[in-house]
Amino acid sequence: MLLGASLVGVLLFSKLVLKLPWTQVGFSLLFLYLGSGGWRFVRIFIKTIRRDVFGGIVLLKVKAKVRRYLRERRTVPILFASTVRRHPDKTALIFEGTDTHWTFRQLDDYSSSVANFLQAQGLASGDVAALFMENRNEFVGLWLGMAKLGVEAALINTNLRRDALRHCLTTSQAKVLIFGSEMAPAIFEIHASLDPSLSLFCSGPWEPGTVPVGTEHLDPLLEDAPKHLPSSPDKGFTDKLFYIYTSGTTGMPKAAIVVHSRYYRMAALVYYGFRMRPDDIVYDCLPLYHSAGNIVGIGQCLLHGMTVVIRKKFSASRFWDDCIKYNCTIVQYIGELCRYLLNQPPREAEHQHQVRMALGNGLRQSIWTDFSSRFHIPQVAEFYGATECNCSVGNFDSQVGACGFNSRILSFVYPIRLVRVNEDTMELIRGPNGLCLPCQPGEPGQLVGRIIQQDPLRRFDGYLNQGANNKKIAKDVFQKGDQAYLTGDVLVMDELGYLYFRDRTGDTFRWKGENVSTTEVEGTLSRLLDMADVAVYGVGVPGTEGRAGMAAVANPAGSCDLEHFAQLLEKELPLYARPIFLRFLPELHKTGTFKLQKTELRKEGFDPSVVRDPLFYLDTRKGRYIPLDQEAYARIQAGEEKL
Repeated sequence: MLLGASLVGVLLFSKLVLKLPWTQVGFSLLFLYLGSGGWRFVRIFIKTIRRDVFGGIVLLKVKAKVRRYLRERRTVPILFASTVRRHPDKTALIFEGTDTHWTFRQLDDYSSSVANFLQAQGLASGDVAALFMENRNEFVGLWLGMAKLGVEAALINTNLRRDALRHCLTTSQAKVLIFGSEMAPAIFEIHASLDPSLSLFCSGPWEPGTVPVGTEHLDPLLEDAPKHLPSSPDKGFTDKLFYIYTSGTTGMPKAAIVVHSRYYRMAALVYYGFRMRPDDIVYDCLPLYHSAGNIVGIGQCLLHGMTVVIRKKFSASRFWDDCIKYNCTIVQYIGELCRYLLNQPPREAEHQHQVRMALGNGLRQSIWTDFSSRFHIPQVAEFYGATECNCSVGNFDSQVGACGFNSRILSFVYPIRLVRVNEDTMELIRGPNGLCLPCQPGEPGQLVGRIIQQDPLRRFDGYLNQGANNKKIAKDVFQKGDQAYLTGDVLVMDELGYLYFRDRTGDTFRWKGENVSTTEVEGTLSRLLDMADVAVYGVGVPGTEGRAGMAAVANPAGSCDLEHFAQLLEKELPLYARPIFLRFLPELHKTGTFKLQKTELRKEGFDPSVVRDPLFYLDTRKGRYIPLDQEAYARIQAGEEKL
């Protein structure tokens, strides 16, 4: 800002006072600019202008379409109808489990049957119907049919049971619950406590004795339902489409609201930003009750006419065989799936596929190059975003390790920012004017996005529970009186504007006066332990400041050369980042999107009377891990053991 004002001042003084010719004025401005450090700007400009122009074009294209659809009150079903008209007989969905192929016309007919059936049941626009089902073509047809009627689908995580499942059904205020026959045992467990007015319908193999009393078999009812398109509901582009529940790593799951414009924005930015093509075939093995599988993946089918192969669950051993069988050109990943694939023994199928793009988020930088080179995938399309966030970014040019970028030249075009946070409490740090302090390149900070409710690209739709919204919104961030969405994630930006994921808020802990990134330590430990699942977290130790690092390692074999492991850690990690405590257990519990659940692990800590798994601690004097028994635990608690 100061440099710009100086340049303007020199320009005015040179022309109006000194009356110099434009050539001399130009050279004067250039020398002043370069002498003030502007050469860095020139370097950044040259290196990023192509990337930024492409990103700007993508943003403008999506923004123009969003404005048009907002004006015309388009919805996802209306956009899907235009896709059906373009190629009704093209394959839309393939379910790998039964090799069932649905054309766009068949998907359209099935979803219309759903809409007409629910209308006959008395449901109307604005009502809610819960969907509790594993991945298959019908899952897409069911929520799409609900949307055709204006009914909002509550997409329930299939891993939920008992209290969490009951909570989701109750808070959604659903009038109808449609569940897959494979989920019948879970419904049985809570049936007695459900609202008696809740109508139950089961889809899939039908055995009356295996479902709760009063449940009806949905499939024959849909076959008899009319297939014509029902009358259009009074819904617009920014009205509710469905609800996606958070994974519930802490507390009960929260229902994030997905409106039609959000569904379109997420799918379209990925489509245009990563240069997808209508003839691409997507391999989607991610859960359809979450946004990665159902919006980023299925959205390419509904909105852009691509064929999507649906798999019930991810299988590392069958992954490449499926890609070859269905001629897939794009594969989706999330979290640790890439590491699981790398952990598989080499096979010929790895080199026989036609996959040109891996699309997803959460690929660790430590295995990025190994993944793309081993499996010969030219483009890693990594992005950052959450179901409810308004500040998604994408790595459009495959910069290794980056989850996206923001322009250093025109940073104001896309109103996102990394802001400084307290290293211990993760609270926002504000300047004398009360505004948040932006981070400089190389400085970690929390990613925030400015909220503009009138702009479908910048709005925050929040959660069904209004109380949960307050924790995700901060005021006076960019300027006085504004509001911004808090991602809860720590990222760092380099000099060129590339963004790199660092940690989720609360995962970073402080030890020996240094901040420890759990994400980085997990990546290192997993690599040293042959790609094992590793969860790293901080635990309190009496008499010490900060939190000591503890690593829970999935080790079904129950064996590990700890002496060799300690030697490797000395080379790989600084002393403060090496885990003080180790816990070996048969497996680590993960959410449906493969995020490690650390809450219970943190609570249990390193007390041998609580933890029955093998425990070890780092003897810093000997430089090796030794068993942690009750006697050693007592010494640590009394401060007699140097950590």
